[in-house]
Amino acid sequence: MVGGAAREFAERLHAAPIPRGTEPAAVFSAAPASPRRPAEVSDLAERLDPAGPTTYGSRMPLGGSRPGVIKETDLQTLAGAAEALRAGAVRSTELVDAALAVADKTDAELGIFLSRFPDAARAAAERVDRAREAGEPLGPLAGIPIGVKDLLTTLDGPTSAGSLVPPDDDGSDATAVARLRAAGAVIVGKTLTSEYGCGSPDFSKPLPVPRNPWDAARWTGGSSAGNAAGLLAGAFLGALGTDSGGSIRMPSAFCGTTGLKPTYGRVPRTGGVPMGWSTDTIGPMATTARDCALLLSVIAGASPLDPSAAEVAVPGYLDALTGDLAGVRIGVDRLSSPVADPSLDSVLDAALAELAALGADLVEVSLPLYPEIAAASIVLTLSEALAYHRADFALRASDFFANTLATIGVAEDFTAADYVQAQRVRRAGQEAVSALFDDVDLVVTPTAAVAATPYDRLDRMFESGEFFAVYAPYWNVVGNPALSVPMGFTPDRMPLGLQIVGAPFDEGLVLRAGDAYQQRTAWHRARPAFLGGLA
Repeated sequence: MVGGAAREFAERLHAAPIPRGTEPAAVFSAAPASPRRPAEVSDLAERLDPAGPTTYGSRMPLGGSRPGVIKETDLQTLAGAAEALRAGAVRSTELVDAALAVADKTDAELGIFLSRFPDAARAAAERVDRAREAGEPLGPLAGIPIGVKDLLTTLDGPTSAGSLVPPDDDGSDATAVARLRAAGAVIVGKTLTSEYGCGSPDFSKPLPVPRNPWDAARWTGGSSAGNAAGLLAGAFLGALGTDSGGSIRMPSAFCGTTGLKPTYGRVPRTGGVPMGWSTDTIGPMATTARDCALLLSVIAGASPLDPSAAEVAVPGYLDALTGDLAGVRIGVDRLSSPVADPSLDSVLDAALAELAALGADLVEVSLPLYPEIAAASIVLTLSEALAYHRADFALRASDFFANTLATIGVAEDFTAADYVQAQRVRRAGQEAVSALFDDVDLVVTPTAAVAATPYDRLDRMFESGEFFAVYAPYWNVVGNPALSVPMGFTPDRMPLGLQIVGAPFDEGLVLRAGDAYQQRTAWHRARPAFLGGLA
């Protein structure tokens, strides 16, 4: 985009059909309490299981006995592997060694990691195995290999943000990472991200390039690129991503994995490198909605360190997975794009038929203020990103990716009035979307109208219209939770995603719908042939 395009988005905001008296949305409602990071989460066990952690310990056989042999497919999901480990059917060292072996085999080809921690991961796995054999209580993620996007700080190694200009890093765990670790997760590495969560790869820089496992000539989608490729390959069983405009949902859709952008404020952002402070969210990525539910159960909840973290109770997300959608009213907006894949309508029709078969009542809806809110996403997120990067751009421009400079640099042409107007559109949009959810329980759309973009036209996504065929940024502006699940393939065997959206803080219903859909379909189990799976 250039200056003329920037002004086009800004003028779209100023022409928005909203009441003249609409006030700007507030970004935060509270002040941070302390600069210190939590070493652990004291109420984790109580939030996850009212009976406390001893429930897990009481199920585990002592002395390392291993009852029977479980199916290999049970170990390909986070929830299945966690249950198998608690039952003594598999050891953490086996899970972690298998994940590390996959990374050894596929990382160079797919660009999964920016840094790996094999020695620390094996040591953590051994501790879990010793604890299980001793009959000690284990957390819900004990011994499970997890990847962490390299926009989140960790104790294990420095955060680069996918850039030659690294961010400040105090070497501690981000709050969400600390919660994973407190639940027993094993961090195997920091996964590849688009530079600072923005833009596309730069082949001229000495950094990995993410490759889509279904077609290495295509992008994974951004910016949680390494997470999606790594999940598909089996380099870890779950991952933490960030999403400011679709960065969890786009790669999930493009690679055929599952990813949830929670409600803004559901997961603390402390320790996350910002893209846009008012649109950033941290969320789970996995191969199933059930796995995302388990991860969210661990990372969700208020924190005094994050002024945007909401004081809203965390429900039992796994308890919400009933396997049906009886009585659930779902609004369907197909949206539209001149560059939509020709197979999109038929793939979406088949997905909607499955939702109806699960008992859902489907009705057509139209997302309010869609073009205006999409424009607000660009103005808000890029303006906030420019505020963060402007000094470094002036001093070290040659070290940044060209696409990062061009994309964030668009905000140089936005004015203060544009930003305020975007916040007014945000408030009007939130009110209109709230009214929509008075009539429906969920909304579904395609996650994107297109499949993964080939690298040979990646730099033309704005001009071609493919950038605007991703229907994710709307929900970052209004804040609702949104899940992407695989819903089928294009004729050239590239995945397409279904986006399931709920009312604020109703992730339970969103995950229920995703899980029920995946119980009836097998798209989430498909793997490219070179990974040993069936397309």
